[in-house]
Amino acid sequence: MPAQAYGSARLEHVNISSSDPDRLADLIARITGWSRRWEGPAMKGGRTIHLGDAQAYLAIYSNPQTATSFAKGAPLNHIGIAVTDLDAAEALVKEAGLLPFNQGQYDPGPRSFYFLDWDGIEFEVVSYE
Repeated sequence: MPAQAYGSARLEHVNISSSDPDRLADLIARITGWSRRWEGPAMKGGRTIHLGDAQAYLAIYSNPQTATSFAKGAPLNHIGIAVTDLDAAEALVKEAGLLPFNQGQYDPGPRSFYFLDWDGIEFEVVSYE
């Protein structure tokens, strides 16, 4: 049997594009408590913010020179983020002027809600508490 490359694999980062990476990073930081691990010029132009903790991060990329329209679900469906206080997270999303939807609990999952950011990227916020 060949050697396995994965051992104890984990998701290390997700990279998305944003028309305003600072605005999105600020909102996600308020919801999660994550911090900016790094930010600066991207390899092929533009700018990136790495927002997360010591284990994983969300890379938020922006390049005004190559900006295109973002089509919902092409091919990303949503990004899931687990928090301890779902009600507080939902209040922060509303405070940012965004509209939470599909609030509820689905078997066998946790309580959750969804929201679209300013570019139409869908986030699911869940709480197992």
